[in-house]
Amino acid sequence: MQEHKSVYICSIMTNTAFEQIAAIIKGRRTTKPASLNGEKVPDEQINQLLELANWAPTHGRTEPWYFYVYTGEGLKNFGKTHGDLYWEHTPEDRRKEETREKLTHNVDNASHIIVAVMKRGENPKIPALEEIAAASAAIENILLGAEALGIAVMWNTGGMTHHHALKEYLGLGHDDLVMGIFYIGYTDEEKREGKRHTEIGEKVRWYR
Repeated sequence: MQEHKSVYICSIMTNTAFEQIAAIIKGRRTTKPASLNGEKVPDEQINQLLELANWAPTHGRTEPWYFYVYTGEGLKNFGKTHGDLYWEHTPEDRRKEETREKLTHNVDNASHIIVAVMKRGENPKIPALEEIAAASAAIENILLGAEALGIAVMWNTGGMTHHHALKEYLGLGHDDLVMGIFYIGYTDEEKREGKRHTEIGEKVRWYR
């Protein structure tokens, strides 16, 4: 009798945990930098998010994820650097002052910025794709952790994210990749309703 009771309790706890994480996954939304309100996220919570990132799956335990965190004056300096890099490395006939200003001032209402990086490991047996996948999994941990804490985030890959100039600025190697720039803070906006273009049944094939 006691054994059946334990199984029943375990089942309830498992279902509750699933429901909680499902709500977090389905409830996550992107918040653009302009929609942040300037309120500061405690550094301790940023560290909690980074700790979650460090538990992502990783082939060969290469742990290729690295993060550069900017806040305070460092935040403003990064914004200016981002705008300057864009201006210096974009052909004159293509660059726009409004783009430079946007990249410079995207940081204005953010609490922190995290630049996420995949640093290529030295094990040639592990394909670069798997290192990218591991870094992406680490990023997803951050996004879900932020949702659970009520923190707004945008995973941005615009601007100079994939340009060699930003890699050089960060001191990265040739095979390393900048995975994105994350604008982090709080927002007063109401959460938008989520939607998918197709149901999961259209993307799955079962074989029995």
